[in-house]
Amino acid sequence: MYIQTSSPFTKLRKTTKGKGRHFLTAKEGAGMTAAGRAAYNRETGGNLKPPQPQGGKRKKSFCARSRGQMKMHRINCSKTPEKRICAARRRWKC
Repeated sequence: MYIQTSSPFTKLRKTTKGKGRHFLTAKEGAGMTAAGRAAYNRETGGNLKPPQPQGGKRKKSFCARSRGQMKMHRINCSKTPEKRICAARRRWKC
């Protein structure tokens, strides 16, 4: 199995519990916390931004991309609303 060692996500703590956590639980809406985004941006020099539920190009792009993921994995959010992708789409108001 190939493990990408240069990925910045390998350095971030992938935790949804405790102080300084970087990811939200599926019940909270999935996705990264503000602290997680800040840590990722510090590590990579990137510019991750919070969700954009009010609208705009980023919302349109995310909703289209996540719909493709749901289609590819045959996920039905009305039947399985606890899935992370479903929670993230709710958070973005897709």
